[in-house]
Amino acid sequence: MMNGNGTAARAAGAGGARGMRLPGTRPVTVILVVLLLANLFPLFVMVSISMKGEAGAFGSLADLLPRRATAEHYAEIMTSGPFARYFANSVLVAALVVAGNAVFASAAAYAIARGGPRSAAAMLALIVSTMMIPKHIMMIPLFSLLLGVRLIDTYPALVLPFLVDAFNVFFIYQFLKTVPREMEEAAAIDGAGTFRTFARVIFPALKPAIVVTSINTFLINWNSFLLPFVFTNSDRVRTLPVGLAILSQGEHSVDWGLLMAGSTLAAVPTILAFAVFQRHIVQGLTEGATRG
Repeated sequence: MMNGNGTAARAAGAGGARGMRLPGTRPVTVILVVLLLANLFPLFVMVSISMKGEAGAFGSLADLLPRRATAEHYAEIMTSGPFARYFANSVLVAALVVAGNAVFASAAAYAIARGGPRSAAAMLALIVSTMMIPKHIMMIPLFSLLLGVRLIDTYPALVLPFLVDAFNVFFIYQFLKTVPREMEEAAAIDGAGTFRTFARVIFPALKPAIVVTSINTFLINWNSFLLPFVFTNSDRVRTLPVGLAILSQGEHSVDWGLLMAGSTLAAVPTILAFAVFQRHIVQGLTEGATRG
């Protein structure tokens, strides 16, 4: 009888604890909901404009919902130009840039982290200083360099300058501080050299950080417009942002319905990437803080 009463009391207590709400959480929830809606509103406007007919893309705030939803802009952008080619180019370039950053940024961060403290401090200062330089300043020197080696309007022009990002090196270096050196010592006892230790021990341990930097690199590269626009001049290698800007240009104005339809299709891979790797992103951002 006592056991039954004790079990009931514990169950009631657990239910009451679950029903309790921490003080001050309601304003935070309201703020988060407002921020969520503010971020979703541009996506709603983009999809709404893409489904409008030819009567015009813009109207009053009350006219955001299309009176007659249609998919004609989606059909037009898939058939009126090399949209599939632009999409495939973006996938190829983004995949190569992400893979290159995962390998080279990890290797650079590992070399810095396991070097001497003075050299590591000097290299980190240099890396951080490069992050302060706007990438657009490097546009003309990069164009001159690529033109000199005859790489303009080629896939290497869209990949090679972006294979290593300073932020990725810095982020992975900070994460490496949480990786215990005992793992490398155990690998050295087993006869592993530096390269094998990095490939078999360190690189797998960097998975959370690599996922975070890979998603960040993918988003930046996928949405990049200016440098791919400068470095390409044919549909053969143009990426999706550049292609959309060209396809949406009408004779006298921009075809906003066509542009928004293409932008909606272009946003799908980024949304899917974040949805699939959301757990890994959160893990990578919090891993260093939770390790003792």
